[in-house]
Amino acid sequence: MELKDTLIETLGMEIVSLEKGRVVATMPVDERTRQPFGLLHGGASVALAETVASIGAFELCDKEAESVAGLEINANHIRAKKDGIVTAVATVLHQGRTTMVWDIKITDENDKLICTSRCTMAVIKRK
Repeated sequence: MELKDTLIETLGMEIVSLEKGRVVATMPVDERTRQPFGLLHGGASVALAETVASIGAFELCDKEAESVAGLEINANHIRAKKDGIVTAVATVLHQGRTTMVWDIKITDENDKLICTSRCTMAVIKRK
């Protein structure tokens, strides 16, 4: 999977752990990911959440015959963050033939919840 020249690289995301049904990634809270008021942008949190769900879903599909795409995502922004690093942990809740549902928790360095998200991924047959 190519991460160079993508939003993943632009926002400074790093995949820390990748296993079947679970993905962990980090993202800095800095000038790339803050909104104009100096806080972590909710859109950056959602981008991180969908990234870990997408990577996790792709790991669970037949890479020769299938691909994945985000179908729906929601997020609750629980706590503000001004700087440092956030960590996303994505776990699969449902792995079906045509969809997967992922739960994503984004926490700070003190394990405080910053954002919680749920992402539904479509499993697409390649032609």
